[in-house]
Amino acid sequence: MAVDYAVIAVYLAGMLAMGWWGMRRAKSKSEFLVAGRRLGPFMYSGTMAAIVLGGASTIGGVGLGYKHGLSGAWMVFTIGLGLLALSVFFSARIARLKVYTVSDMLDLRYGGRAGLITGIVMWAYTLMLAVTSTIAYATIFDVLFDMNRTLAIILGGSIVVAYSTLGGMWSITLTDMVQFVVKTIGVLILLLPIAVIKAGGFAEMKAQLPADYFAPLGIGGETIFTYVLIYTFGMLIGQDIWQRVFTARNDKVARWGGTVAGTYCLVYALAGAVIGTAAKVLFPNLASADDAFATIVKAELPMGVRGLVLAAALAAVMSTSSGALIACATVANNDIWQRLRGASRTSGDDVDHDEVKGNRAFILVMGVGVILIAIALNNVIEALTVAYNLLVGGLLVPILGGLLWRRGTVHGALASVAVGGLAVVGLMAAYGILATEPIKYGLLASLVTYVVVSLATPPTDEAILANWRERLAGRGPEGAQEPAAESVPATH
Repeated sequence: MAVDYAVIAVYLAGMLAMGWWGMRRAKSKSEFLVAGRRLGPFMYSGTMAAIVLGGASTIGGVGLGYKHGLSGAWMVFTIGLGLLALSVFFSARIARLKVYTVSDMLDLRYGGRAGLITGIVMWAYTLMLAVTSTIAYATIFDVLFDMNRTLAIILGGSIVVAYSTLGGMWSITLTDMVQFVVKTIGVLILLLPIAVIKAGGFAEMKAQLPADYFAPLGIGGETIFTYVLIYTFGMLIGQDIWQRVFTARNDKVARWGGTVAGTYCLVYALAGAVIGTAAKVLFPNLASADDAFATIVKAELPMGVRGLVLAAALAAVMSTSSGALIACATVANNDIWQRLRGASRTSGDDVDHDEVKGNRAFILVMGVGVILIAIALNNVIEALTVAYNLLVGGLLVPILGGLLWRRGTVHGALASVAVGGLAVVGLMAAYGILATEPIKYGLLASLVTYVVVSLATPPTDEAILANWRERLAGRGPEGAQEPAAESVPATH
């Protein structure tokens, strides 16, 4: 394993080095939180694909393939569909707003009174996303070093917190590009063909496994529908995803770069399911389906290649974890702390260095909190389901309603968040956290409340709507325009 250890050590050292490089570049709030809004199509596509394809998509996707066959691709497939929908229909408008958070967008659309409550819901979602990503380090480091779970979480989490705190989005962007390349090589180019060959090819796989392993809908229609509700819709409104949209150089980069990233996700989904199916042939009696990825890597790959593929798994986890961490810290500072203390806030690109120091401090504090919660928490799936149910049930309707329906009002938005969120929580208590009823009925309650309350209350002030239309068209106030170009060159 010495060569494998060396590959992992070089990879982790490179992550820290890029954090140091990013620290030298991130001199303003815009550069620290949204990489100066300068990413071109290549870097934007790579970093967007990196953040949405995390440990759940890699280790969990292979596990679903092991359990259900090719239809196990549906979870990651619905993530790709959500990213495609966001990129094609909404990303250009989102990018032109020149804001930092989803709550900033809601304030612009509804008149400055929707941000705090939506910020709290979004913070809870990003916090749990960061926690569940951090827990995944334990699985990978256990395979690598037979390491204690707590120590593994501290080691992996500390590296992510370090480079995220040092350079903010610039560091995360650079590390995500490396992680994207490592994942592509490790999973798609190396592990996928080797797994299929070791399993005897597709003909042998079909001969060894039941026919439903190769049925497109074998996982079940209700499960697929639930994945669409949670993951496809979740991709449309998550702060971690929107914060990457804000990094695009212009609306065309956001649209086309995101479309490329979404298409990549569809390919990645199928690859994970095929690897899991091959693992079922090779190791039919694993105690847990989630062990399939680590088992096939450890048993079937040659020295050196094994280290690179494990680095790919680590890359997947770290990219999602770092993206969720900076999103969590941004929401905590921008949408909760500053509002509670009544600090003046601007929608533009504040170059005051204190802004960078403040956001850096929030990343550090949130990062330590994430590591501590990850050590204490055991049930990852339930925690992630709660986070997504609250996000989609509470925020999907007022966000999409604000983008699509002129008649929506701030009263309708706030009532929708409250009713949808409470309905989801109550239904999870009644039906169980993993049941489908909470998200289905919670969304319906949120939609009905939004429409009824909006129609029953006065329309949004025309001046607010006029400002909203100006921002959507990319003609916002001077502070919201593209940042000056002197500090960091455009990235192609």
